[in-house]
Amino acid sequence: MEGSNKQMTAEPVRERTERVELTVLCLIQDGDRVLLQNRVKNDWKGYTLPGGHVEPGESFVDAVVREMREETGLTVVEPKLVGIKQFPTEGGRYLVLLFKAEHFTGEVVSSEEGEMTWIPYSMLPETDTVSDLPELLKVMNNPGLNEFQYVVDGETWTALLK
Repeated sequence: MEGSNKQMTAEPVRERTERVELTVLCLIQDGDRVLLQNRVKNDWKGYTLPGGHVEPGESFVDAVVREMREETGLTVVEPKLVGIKQFPTEGGRYLVLLFKAEHFTGEVVSSEEGEMTWIPYSMLPETDTVSDLPELLKVMNNPGLNEFQYVVDGETWTALLK
C-alpha cells in the first residue's frame, strides 16, 4: 500500500503545571474612599492596595482576612473575589487574587509594610500611587472585567484587561 509508511510526528508534550506564587490584594472601600498603603519596599513603591501571600494550605478568603488584619488592623467581612492579576516570573507565574470588601470592623493601624491612609477616589489622580493602580481599580470595580494580565516581551510589560 502506497503511503502507509508515513512517519507519525508527535508534538512535544507541554507541561500542564507550573510554579505559581499565590497572593491576595483587597480593595477596602468606605463610601467614596479607599484604604491604601504607602508601601516602603522598593519593588512596588507608592500607594497601593494592602495584601500579601497565601500560606500553604490556607484558603484564599482566610488569607485575605488574615492579611487585612495584619496590615490594616481591620477585620474585613464577606470579602468578594472580583478578579485576578497575573504576570510571568522566572519558571512560573505570580497570581494575585483580587478581593473587595465594603464591610469591616476595627480601627485602621499601619504596619511595617507601610502607612495606611483613607483616600477619596477623587484624589487618586494626584496621589503618588503605584503605576498600575488605575488599571487594577478598573478591573476590581467593573463587573465586566475579570483579569489583569501582564504580557512580557523582552523589557516591555503590557497590561491586558479582560
